Amino acid sequence: MKSWGKSHHAMSWLCFLFVLSANANAQDAAPAQGSCPMLPAETGLRWEYRGTADSDFCRALRADGSEAFGLYIASKSPFTPKRGNRAEAANIDGKPMHWYRGELAGKPDVQVRETLIEVGNGKMAHIWMQANSPEQLKEVLGQTDGLRFPSTRLSVNK
Repeated sequence: MKSWGKSHHAMSWLCFLFVLSANANAQDAAPAQGSCPMLPAETGLRWEYRGTADSDFCRALRADGSEAFGLYIASKSPFTPKRGNRAEAANIDGKPMHWYRGELAGKPDVQVRETLIEVGNGKMAHIWMQANSPEQLKEVLGQTDGLRFPSTRLSVNK
């Protein structure tokens, strides 16, 4: 019986260490999932995440690794919308907003759109996209309509 007790004790420690390791890994993964908005599953996109203590950078990537759109979440944004550049009206996370036209130097055929929306907890999301055709622009605009910024996901302490 003593050998069962020792092996049982050792097994308990192994289980404890496994659970501890799993929790640590889950916490390591939590910031990326807690900082980027939820993507609709049907888009086939995945997030690439980078963050600092006070900002989050998320890129929505297609299966081929190209960027569909990106966003920067922080209390301040370098982007200031200009009414004269207003383009499409849309909704993101159920909030009415407008996309604004932008330009890429040396690439006049690329359609650039960006916007700024409040996402809660005193944070703003600057969202941008580049499209090579009107069809691609329409597709990516549709993908951003499905973004969700749940306040519980943005309230993760960093």
